[in-house]
Parts: sequence; structure tokens; C-alpha cells
Amino acid sequence: MSVSAGRRTAIDSVDVLVVSWNGRRHLETLLPVLETQQVPGATVKVRLFDNGSSDDTVAWVRSAHPGVDVVAHPGNIGFSAANNRLAARSSASALVLVNNDTRPRADWLAELVAALRQAPPDVAALSGCIVDWDGRRLDFGRGVMTFDGHAFQLDYHRPMTDIELPEEGAELLFPCGGNMIVRRDAFLSAGGFDETYFAYLEDVDLGWRFWSAGERVASAPRAVVHHRSMATSELLGNANRGLLLERNAYLTAFKNYDTELWPQLMPVVQMTLIARVQHMLAHRNPHGRELAVDPYGDLVDGYGGRVGVVGGTAGAGAGGRPVAGSRTRHAWEQLREVVALRTRLRRFLRPHDGVPAGVPAIVDEQTLAQVRALSSIVRGLDAAAESRRVIQAKRRRPDGEILERFPLYVVPTYPGDEELFRSAGFGSMWPEGLGWVRRSLEQVMEVAR
Repeated sequence: MSVSAGRRTAIDSVDVLVVSWNGRRHLETLLPVLETQQVPGATVKVRLFDNGSSDDTVAWVRSAHPGVDVVAHPGNIGFSAANNRLAARSSASALVLVNNDTRPRADWLAELVAALRQAPPDVAALSGCIVDWDGRRLDFGRGVMTFDGHAFQLDYHRPMTDIELPEEGAELLFPCGGNMIVRRDAFLSAGGFDETYFAYLEDVDLGWRFWSAGERVASAPRAVVHHRSMATSELLGNANRGLLLERNAYLTAFKNYDTELWPQLMPVVQMTLIARVQHMLAHRNPHGRELAVDPYGDLVDGYGGRVGVVGGTAGAGAGGRPVAGSRTRHAWEQLREVVALRTRLRRFLRPHDGVPAGVPAIVDEQTLAQVRALSSIVRGLDAAAESRRVIQAKRRRPDGEILERFPLYVVPTYPGDEELFRSAGFGSMWPEGLGWVRRSLEQVMEVAR
């Protein structure tokens, strides 16, 4: 039974929550629009959390928009924690979250509130529709989740004339944090956003938690905002964004899969993360291919056979002579491979001062982000385990039932993914009987060329 069965709180007050970081230029568009929004039968309050901006946001808002409740923080604590602070400050029936770089339509807030009022009591949150600034292309209508905790905005950036939005009240796995309404009691009961996420995928995690606790998420497609896509993300930079996405995706999977599925999916989730890090190390950094060398297993003779290591030399008999049956014309090739092997062994086994020529160096920012994501996962493992314990204790609905509604996607996204996902090894790790939806990135979203 839903944890919210019998709960039908009247929506008579709404707090609109906005988080901003050096976003005054966006707020100059957003705040005047928010102040014109009207909801029959409900009071509306706008609350702004400023994450240590250096663009005079706080002073400007307090002067130009005195009706906005401003919380000024000295540093950037992220999207997740900032919204939690605003939610704790609120006493409204419902919370509405909207990105600072959006322009809501005139009826946007009224549509969100009407959708929540009409929704069954077990609907904890609804997600509106997000389009690009011109209204010609889709930003968010519904999302899908991959097996490893990543997510995609389905049909992202496709022309509105080419896509089909979800129907009013259609079930969604998760709302979009850039345009959503949520019952305040449900948000607080779920623990709000996970503040360790900082930003990205916090809404996917929240939606999964709602579903596992017996509640639901639905669509309110008539509540539309226009979005300057990636405007805030560009302030963070691709590398920092990559770190957050990789870490948060793993945490989403680790915390939320139930006790039946997590042991089955853990090997494939972890192998995918490791494989991506390995591929970046090898292919995006100077001399990175050295990191993909197995000094004991990568040498082969000229006929496809592996050259072994015997007495310190590869493929050689006593005295270093070629083994019986080897062909003279390949002797020098084998010798060169022996020398290469010894060089690699010395590099791996002997400490050295300085950095010799040819030694791999990690200089690629995306690779560094992946490695740092791994480090962050390891450092935060105990806290994540405690979060997992709390989430599973609240569970009222098994993942098997959730995934019947929202099947897991397998989408090659990184270089090397296609080969990994098609390999027999990957297939052997996949839990027997658990289906997937395999799609290319181009099938999921519009890909820039």
C-alpha cells in the first residue's frame, strides 16, 4: 500500500524555489515572470537561494524584487543542498522547483498546481515540460534511466513537431528538477535531495526513492518553461560536470537497487565504470596505451601463438636461443619483443626518479574527472551504504514492479561502450531474465554533428 494512501492535502499555498549561482542575467528574465504567476485558491511565494554569487545577485534582487525571500550563502553548496534549505524554510503545501535560466509561460504555475490537485494522493510529484528558448525543440518531456544509474532526457533537442509528449498524468520514473511540483510533506519525508550529489541526477535518485517507497511521479505536460540549455552547466565546465555525473550515477544505482537486483547488476555496473576509465586512460593521454599493456601476456609470435616468459626471455630456450621449431626469419622480431618486454617490466617493477620519456601522463581533463569520480565513490562508500540502508528500509515496492513500467536502457555513450556492450563478457554478466532496451545515442536524443 502507498505510504500516502488517504493523504490528500489541499494545495492552498505554493513556494517557488529558485537556486542561482552567478545567474543575475537569467534572474532578470525569470523573476518578473514569476511575479506575474497566479494560482486560483493558493498563495504564491518566491524563494531564492544564492550560492555565493559574485555578480551582485543578492543586492540586486533585494532592491529590484523585495517580495522575493532571498537566502544568501557565502559559498556554492550546490543545487541539491540549496533546494533542501529552501524546502526546510517553507511551510507551503507544495514546492515548485524551476531553473534560474528559464522563462515560464503565463499559465505555467497554474497548470502545475491544477495537475497536482487532480492527481491521486499517491502521486508525490509531477514534472512539467521544458522546451528550448524559442520553443521549437524539446528539452524535457520524460526521462529514461540506464542500467548504471545514468539518465537521458528522451528526444532531447528534437523538433517539437517530431516528438510525442507524455499524456497528462502519465507515469514517469522521475521528475525533472528544472520544472517540477512536489508535495512538501512527500519531499521532506523522502529526505529531499541527496546533498552529496551537489548537482545532476539528484532528481532521478529522488524519483526512484518515491517509487520504491510506494509513491508515484507523473507528467504535467501543459506546464511549460523555456530553457537556455546548458547555461548553468557551462559555468561548471565539462570536466566537473563529468565527475558529478559519473559519481552520482554510481551512487544512484548503489543506493536504490533493491536487495534482489543489486547483487545481480553490481558486476555489470562496476565493470562498465572501470572499462570507461580504462579506455580514457589509454586513449586520451600521452603514452596512455602503455597503461593497457599486459607485460606478461601481450607478446605473440609471428604465427598467432603467445610468446611465453622462460628463464627471463620470451620464446627462447637455454642460452637465449630461439626455441625449437621457431623460424629463423622471425628470430630478430622475437628478440625485439623480448627487449620491449624487459623494458616494460623495468618500468612497472623498478622505481625511478623523474619521469622518463614514454611514461604515461594523465593530462586529459575528462580522464581526470573519471579518476576523481572513482576516488569520490570510494571515500564516500560508508555514507552511501548508510543512505542505502535508509532507502531500503522505506521500500514498499520492489524494483521488479518498477522496471516493468520503466525498463532499463543500454545506450553506448562513451568511446569503447559499443564494443563492451556487444561483448560476450558483458552479456554473461547481465542478470538472466532481466530485459533491457538497447538504443543508440542517436535513437535516444538529437546528437549535434
